[in-house]
Amino acid sequence: MAPFATIYTYPNNIRVQRAQAVAKLNGLEVLEDNDFQLGNPSDPKWASILAKFPYGKVPALSTADGSLNLTEGQAIVRFLAESGPKAEQLLGRSVTDRALIEQWACFAEQELMANLIPPMLMIHRPDLIPYEAKGYDQFASRFERAVKNVESALTRGNGKFLVGEEVTVADIMVAGPLILGSKLLLDAEMKKGAPSVEGYLRGLLEIQELKEAFGELVTVQERIRGKTE
Repeated sequence: MAPFATIYTYPNNIRVQRAQAVAKLNGLEVLEDNDFQLGNPSDPKWASILAKFPYGKVPALSTADGSLNLTEGQAIVRFLAESGPKAEQLLGRSVTDRALIEQWACFAEQELMANLIPPMLMIHRPDLIPYEAKGYDQFASRFERAVKNVESALTRGNGKFLVGEEVTVADIMVAGPLILGSKLLLDAEMKKGAPSVEGYLRGLLEIQELKEAFGELVTVQERIRGKTE
């Protein structure tokens, strides 16, 4: 069977891992292409990518038949979810479930990811965002508030999935930043206020397709901080 699509990205992009989790659950082969210099106009391959995606943002997906060029991680996940036999499961079997799944997808991007990326860049790419303790702590506090909201939903529900009795896009979208955050911010102290979250993630990673996409859960005892000059 020919690949369904190709995603252009940088290595180890959590937004691509979420897309791959959905693709694997739906039986879709999605190739990854990171063999180019992102943002370098002198790289011929990057120039050819820009011809498809003029804004120059990754991840970016092209279908194998050339009918669609798509950016924005949330839109890519939704497209892959709708493109296979598990669309109803992944996107919701009722109008209520579909609304809740969309709510969690938005929450994952606007609250979890938005407050995780700046401190992550402070640690790993201080050339982009210099480390500053006060700003770091502000983002960490907002991330913690978002994690506690996930905890609240798990304790009100079945503890295994955010919507219904099976894995959906809601879980995959939320799991991405939580798995990434576990390597940096989601430390033992933060988990005191969200004791169910780690077990929730480990349960999701028992699903083979999600484990293949995300890998093993890596955790920290104390959040990683940068060095102040």
